[in-house]
Amino acid sequence: MQFFAVLSRQRDTDAAIEEILAQVQQSGIAAPDFAALFVTYHHNATVWRSAERLREALRPQVMAGCTACGVIGVQEEIEEEPGISLLLGSMPGVQLTPFHLGESDWDALIDDPHALSARVGTVAQTRAYMLLCDGYTTPIVELLEAFDSLKPRAPVFGGMASGAFRSGQNVLVLDDMLHYEGAVGVAFSGPVSIQTVVSQGCRPIGRRMLVTGAQDNTIATLSRRPALEVAEEMFRELSEEERRLLTQGVFLGVAMNEHQAEFHRGDFLIRNVVGVNQQDGGILVTDYIRAGQTVQFHVRDASTADEDLRQLMLPVRDNAPPAGGLLFSCNGRGRQMFPLPHHDIQTVLNVVPQTPIAGLFAQGEIGPVGGRSFVHGHTASIVFFRPLNRDE
Repeated sequence: MQFFAVLSRQRDTDAAIEEILAQVQQSGIAAPDFAALFVTYHHNATVWRSAERLREALRPQVMAGCTACGVIGVQEEIEEEPGISLLLGSMPGVQLTPFHLGESDWDALIDDPHALSARVGTVAQTRAYMLLCDGYTTPIVELLEAFDSLKPRAPVFGGMASGAFRSGQNVLVLDDMLHYEGAVGVAFSGPVSIQTVVSQGCRPIGRRMLVTGAQDNTIATLSRRPALEVAEEMFRELSEEERRLLTQGVFLGVAMNEHQAEFHRGDFLIRNVVGVNQQDGGILVTDYIRAGQTVQFHVRDASTADEDLRQLMLPVRDNAPPAGGLLFSCNGRGRQMFPLPHHDIQTVLNVVPQTPIAGLFAQGEIGPVGGRSFVHGHTASIVFFRPLNRDE
């Protein structure tokens, strides 16, 4: 199994593609099976030409990609400037099944696991799914729930196309077709090992609490008291530094398993707190909440996000070096979050140096937490590819 990543900053599309092809030729990688293509919105009008030229020259079995506000590759992160990033993979014996799910498909596929399974090519040895979505036309929460019902141990990874201001501006690439709605993806089956890392970049503050009343995305009561009253009481007990971090945003961590005795990194699904109801003391979050769940408030800053990613990358080092990887980073990270550029990819490469990696800055990052697939915000979702061991 062999991968190669290449990045171009050329503003002219044709010049960028020629630069990429020249580097691929020098790499020695032959007959790639898989190609992941990420293009900044500066090249939107010529995406078709980029994809067509690369397919003609490289002839990958499957090519999938999308447009974005920024791309990631090799050792760099390009933000709000022209860029094209490409990951090529030679994956002997691996079955790659491309698929497109359009607006007209949702009702039939989401409610029918057999139809969805047939469309996305699920087989007994399916290891994972890559999903690239247009956020304007994809019911992503329901779609990920449907995917999880297909193969509980096959994670979904990927991201939402970014850089668009209205429906129809995002471009999704799948082989020789361009799509402007829905989602494109690839199912990976056979002798490939998939390892995912989802760094939500938060740390807990205060104490854990039990949701005793909730409706839809509103927490009504915590420990049988108005949720806002409990939160304000807890916030007054925080340190000065923690209260300072609250001014940058407050998040809610929802425990993936409320029955466990201890909680560690990755045990909470992080969701934004988007408002409060002063009249009844309810707290509104960006997810459905139910009574009986364990929750804890979280904060995020550059230092916390850096520490979280470094800690979660450590288990990757314990395995055999990956052959290649994909990185889906939130468009709110990068230079908006960290004092120095190229933070996420260089942090990853500090643990797995020389790994070919490509990716994009996404409008939402897809990856598993607690064995289920979710769409996240302000997160780095990473996947690594390796040959499958005999024991797996």
